[in-house]
Amino acid sequence: MLHRSPNPNNKAVVALLFKIGRPNPLLSKVHKGLESMIGTKETQLGLTDPSEIKWSSLKFYRYIGSLTTPPCTEGVIWTVNEMVNTVSKEQLELLKQAVYDYAKMNARPSQLLNDRDIILNSPLLRQPVLRN
Repeated sequence: MLHRSPNPNNKAVVALLFKIGRPNPLLSKVHKGLESMIGTKETQLGLTDPSEIKWSSLKFYRYIGSLTTPPCTEGVIWTVNEMVNTVSKEQLELLKQAVYDYAKMNARPSQLLNDRDIILNSPLLRQPVLRN
């Protein structure tokens, strides 16, 4: 999920990690919208309430990175949930069909840390833990 503020230079990404398993409830809600995207470049799915995202953990990592798609803009605040959620094989296939037509070669390879700080935040910690 990408958030753009009124200032076009401020961007934040919330990233959830997935593995194959049980269907994801949030993806189930937007199933029809994803089907309508197949064969198109872009479709408005309406607003999604971020509070509906089921965070598996209150621990998350935060770092300053870049977008993963061209132009790979730098200075993006990334928040990555520590726990891995599940998505069904069917949901994964639907996602691929919905975006694959124009997103074949847009994923940026993993980058070196380049002295980038990664911070682990947890309610059990008095202060965030810095990892680099």
